[in-house]
Amino acid sequence: MNVYGIKNCDTCRKALKELENPELVDIRHDGLPEALLQRAAETFGNDLLNRRSTTWRGLDEAEREKGIQELLRAHPLLMKRPLIEAGDQLYLGWGPEVRAALVG
Repeated sequence: MNVYGIKNCDTCRKALKELENPELVDIRHDGLPEALLQRAAETFGNDLLNRRSTTWRGLDEAEREKGIQELLRAHPLLMKRPLIEAGDQLYLGWGPEVRAALVG
């Protein structure tokens, strides 16, 4: 199971603590694999972007109009975290429904 996020994100840390044998992929340093980025954008659409982040607030209108994948390639920290890849399934965030599906 891969958890895509950043190591100093509180939500990512909570997920890592509760999951069994997760591997953190730090998107700040490693980015998202292109195939995963495309799959996540198709699965979650606009929900993949964290529009409450400091990074988002720092973007000008022209940049905000770019596509999801283009934005996340340029600014990986715009991704809502964590993005969890468990087998063939993708999960976004660490809300009650994601926790129930992955932890039980």
